[in-house]
Amino acid sequence: MITYEEIFKNNKKWAEEKIGGNPAFFDSLAANQNPDYLYIGCSDSRVTAEEVMGAAPGEIFVHRNIANVVATIDLNAISVISYAVQYLDVKHIIVCGHYGCGGVKAAMQQSDMGILNPWLRNIRDVYRLHVEELNAIKNLEERYDRLVELNVQEQCINVSKLAVVQKAYLKKQYPSVHGWVFDMRNGMLKDLKLDFKRILSEIQKIYDLTDE
Repeated sequence: MITYEEIFKNNKKWAEEKIGGNPAFFDSLAANQNPDYLYIGCSDSRVTAEEVMGAAPGEIFVHRNIANVVATIDLNAISVISYAVQYLDVKHIIVCGHYGCGGVKAAMQQSDMGILNPWLRNIRDVYRLHVEELNAIKNLEERYDRLVELNVQEQCINVSKLAVVQKAYLKKQYPSVHGWVFDMRNGMLKDLKLDFKRILSEIQKIYDLTDE
């Protein structure tokens, strides 16, 4: 495990390497950010957006929380999405879960998790919505994996419910919303290939906030 002191040594080495490859690297980095991607992921220490995507600093705008939840009353998440869409003009919003997610696993347990209960209820609601499909999966690990995927799907739907996303898409035909899962067992990203246009069309029968 890395020590506290080693962090600063590593940081110095990293900065020197960046300047060595491009003397103007930090001048450019400090000037502005113009990412095309907003990544909403899990806080799990094993899953880092830029590293698994092979992206450089400034290319990904990142928001993380337990089990990559987009709760529509969470001002933190909604502020991040609004800023990314309105001011950074991102083209893609990615909700990325991961197999082996502790938050999803905790939500599968019928036990009192104390202060975590309100947060985990978001995931338990996903289970409730898909209970027949999930309970038909007899292998518990496979059921766990499928709940991870369905949680990503439902959080993508929550993103699509937001007025700021709907209005931007109506005006500019972006951002698109994507659902991914990272598999720590092989290091690969899985695109769930959600049909964003169809999802948006369906939810707007109830959640149309475009004022059109």
